[in-house]
Amino acid sequence: MTPTDTQYDALIIGGGPAGATAGLVLAREGWRVLLLERSSFPRFHIGESFLPRNLALIKELGLEPALRTVPQVEKRGAEFLLGHGRDEGTLYWFTDILTGGETVSFNIERAPFDAMLLDSARQAGVEVREQCAVKKILRMEDGRVEAVTDAGEVTARYLVDASGQSTLIGKHLGIRKVLPHRRKVAYFGHFENVARRPGVEGGFIVIVMTEEGWFWLIPLDETRTSIGVVLHADEAKKVGLPPEQMLPWAIERCPAVKERMTAAVYPDSPSGYHVLADFSYRCSPYAGPGYFLVGDAAVFVDPIFSTGVCMGMMSAVEAARGISALLRGTSSPKKVRRRYIRFVHGSSSAFFALIDRYYRHSFRELFLSNDGPLGVYEATLALLAGYVFPRPPFAVRWRVKLLDVIAFINRFVPLARRRERYSLLAGE
Repeated sequence: MTPTDTQYDALIIGGGPAGATAGLVLAREGWRVLLLERSSFPRFHIGESFLPRNLALIKELGLEPALRTVPQVEKRGAEFLLGHGRDEGTLYWFTDILTGGETVSFNIERAPFDAMLLDSARQAGVEVREQCAVKKILRMEDGRVEAVTDAGEVTARYLVDASGQSTLIGKHLGIRKVLPHRRKVAYFGHFENVARRPGVEGGFIVIVMTEEGWFWLIPLDETRTSIGVVLHADEAKKVGLPPEQMLPWAIERCPAVKERMTAAVYPDSPSGYHVLADFSYRCSPYAGPGYFLVGDAAVFVDPIFSTGVCMGMMSAVEAARGISALLRGTSSPKKVRRRYIRFVHGSSSAFFALIDRYYRHSFRELFLSNDGPLGVYEATLALLAGYVFPRPPFAVRWRVKLLDVIAFINRFVPLARRRERYSLLAGE
C-alpha cells in the first residue's frame, strides 16, 4: 500500500472506554478512524463502579439501550466507614447533590461493559483491529502522524492515545510524571456471597478507611462482589507477603470488612487475586502537535472515588470534538489544544484535591458526619457524583474551600464527632 492508501483521519491507540468513546464520536462525525487494541476483548479490567455523570454521558451518546443489555447493579450512593467497624456506616445519596443532574449510576463487570462500548464504536464505523499493538511512533505533527504497528506502518492526520496506564505517548515524549506522595498498590479479586445492606442500599459501593489506605466492596450482580484494598506502597512492603496473600491478610485484619465475609466464598486459586500499581501521575501537556491524550493515558487519579472511566469517556468526547474542529478547519490547533488542556487539568485537579482531603483524618471526621453549613455536604456530593467537567461550578468550588477551612479548625476544635483511627498494621 502507498501512504495515501493507509491514510486515516484519526488513529486511536487503545480500545478501552476512552478509546472506544473517542472513536465512536469521531466516526459519527463522518471521519475515517482506525482503532488499535493490543489485547482481545472481552478482557478482565478493574474499575467497576461508575459515577452518575458517567451515566448521563452514556445517555447523551445514545448508548443506554446497549448498556441495559449488560448485567449490572443499580447504584444510588456510597457507604463510608472506618476499619474498626465500631461506627455505623455513613450513607451518601446522590439525590442530595448540589448541582442537580443524574442521581443514579451503576456497578458493572468491566469485561462485558468494555466490549459493549467497543462494539458500539465498530457499529458507528470505526475500523477496529484487536491484538495489534503500536511498536513505535515515527512522526507526530498537526495533520500527519505515523506509527509502526504489528500490521505495518499506519498514517493518520491525528492521534488519540487511549493506551491507559501504559501511557504510550507519555513515555515516548518523556512527560509522564509520577506523583511521589500518591504511590499506591491495589490488591483485588471477585468474591461470592459477601453480606450487603438490604434493598437499594445493597447496591451502594462500600469504602472502608484505614490509616494505610482503604478497601472497596462493589456489588457486581446478585452474588458476586468485587473487593480490593489500596495501600500506600511503603506500607504494603512492610507486610512482606506474596501478592496473592495480601488481600486475604488485609480482610482478616479489618473488622469492618471481615464481618461481611462470614459466608463469603474466596477465589479458589492464586490466579483469582490481582495486583496493580496505582501510582498517580500526569502526562502533561495533554495535547500537542498531532496528538491528544485521553483517560489514564493523560492522568491517573487515585481510584478512591471511582473517577477513572468517567474521566476517560468525558476527556475522549472533548478530544474527539476538538479533532473534528481541526479536521473541518473551523478552529486552530493552538486554540483546540489550549481548550483541551484546560478541560483535563480543571477536572482532574478537582478530584486530586478531594483525594488529598480524604487522606487527612480531620477531613474524614467531617466527611463521616454527613452534614455541614451552607451546603458543603451537598457540594462534596457533586464532586463524588462526577460533576467537575470542565471544572466544578463556582457554587461547588467556594463551598469546598469553606470545607477546607472547617477541616483545618476541626484539627484543633472538635466541630465533628471525634472518630478513632484504625491501622491494619497495628491491628487490634
